[in-house]
Amino acid sequence: MNHNESAEEDEANESFWSPEVSSSGMDRNPSPPPADGEKTEEAGDAIGETVYSKHWLFSTLTRLVQMVTKHDSEESDTPMQLADDEEEDLCRVWDMAMDKDVAGFLQEFKAADILLGVIAKSQCPRLTEICVGILGNIACFPDTCLALSQNEDLGIVLLLLLGDSDPPTLLETSRMLLTCVSQRDACGLWIERIRQQSAVCTSLCFIMCSSTNLDLLVKVGELVDKLFDLDEELMKSWIITQLREADDSESHLDVAASLLEAAKQLRSESPGGLEVYLHVLELLTTTDEGMQMFAARGGPGKAVWDFLCVLVCEDLCQPDDPPLVLQEQKVLLVQALAVLSALYRLQPQWNSPMGSCLPLVGSILRVLLYHSEIEENEILQEIHTQSNAGKDVKPKDDQLQALLETTAEFLAEILHTLLKEDVAELVQRQYLTPKMIQAAVSGLLPQFKPALEQLASLLTEAYPQLAEVTRKRLCAGGPGEPEHALQELQEPAEKQP
Repeated sequence: MNHNESAEEDEANESFWSPEVSSSGMDRNPSPPPADGEKTEEAGDAIGETVYSKHWLFSTLTRLVQMVTKHDSEESDTPMQLADDEEEDLCRVWDMAMDKDVAGFLQEFKAADILLGVIAKSQCPRLTEICVGILGNIACFPDTCLALSQNEDLGIVLLLLLGDSDPPTLLETSRMLLTCVSQRDACGLWIERIRQQSAVCTSLCFIMCSSTNLDLLVKVGELVDKLFDLDEELMKSWIITQLREADDSESHLDVAASLLEAAKQLRSESPGGLEVYLHVLELLTTTDEGMQMFAARGGPGKAVWDFLCVLVCEDLCQPDDPPLVLQEQKVLLVQALAVLSALYRLQPQWNSPMGSCLPLVGSILRVLLYHSEIEENEILQEIHTQSNAGKDVKPKDDQLQALLETTAEFLAEILHTLLKEDVAELVQRQYLTPKMIQAAVSGLLPQFKPALEQLASLLTEAYPQLAEVTRKRLCAGGPGEPEHALQELQEPAEKQP
């Protein structure tokens, strides 16, 4: 599937191709009926401006109904199996439904009711998957999406399918729901349905915490992200409901814990999917109810904190990384640091030693250092560009700026809680060096000057020269100190008096 789902319009127009490896073992959908087929020779048989045949489509859907009805009447305990030619024809319909004219024709032909009836009677996972996929393609267009969304029976069945055990069916169901909630006119109908069906939350949490299917995890994450982004009250209601369940039951599905399990699965395999889950966790920290869930006794807060610390320190910002790593990891970094910043105030409740946080402090300082180096390089490039007439100046990177602001705010909060021994260990571990101090001052001034003054005070006794560097930077207002001011401090920090 080749598409960009970062914008609502892209999500709404996503094409619902079958998975690369289907339940039947096929590795792709068959091609649509040929343009020169016998069924399209009759005048008026073509659907709209396409070369697809109305007659062929009618006959295929009719055979589908007859096939399911026959199997249902036999009252067999054996799951229905699709013959190869039957599956091939249905996959052609699936592909054809990506065309706007065909989608409109299928809607007029009441195909939704036909497919809904098939889904209700189907005992064949592959058949259910295909039917939901066809409906998903029909829903890619605003008019047909609204018509499908107004079908109450279809709404009920689709939400029930989130409890299905077949991953391909779950994937197509999640895709269709994401497409529908991404359509402006249809999203309200689905939000209201989902509010009324508490089982939706349970089903989605179960998928996130138990599935190993990466495509499914990414799509479910996108669906949850869209739902929470569209309706904060829905997010709060899920949190409140689960907080109550936690008091009454030892085995309950927690939203944040489920998000964390999915993020762990996607950590090394899908940066894009991980980005989605970090954004959902960030959304949770923006509400009192979300923070209450993280802070709950035995809640997921400590586990989320530990995971994100490892992610930042080991995956996103290591000592031997070049500064340009920030360009590659800026979105993940800003989301991870935003969540960590919100959870930092819960540290005392977990009785975590400050020493365990010091590698994170080192990574935060490194982010500021890399940012200052990138910024310095961009300034030099801008000067060079301006000296060459006719060249455009590169626009400022808003995401890097957001990373700087989030990192600076988090570091300022940490600096206010550090003790002398913590600062001493930062210096001993080479996390706090003259260069790091310069970058910290550049990033924190002028808004967080008190935090830097606190750092200088903590450095005064054990590392007076580093304290003096910090104060000089504060007096100078940030970068721009002559290099000779640091020359005497370029030796390893452990040799500092």
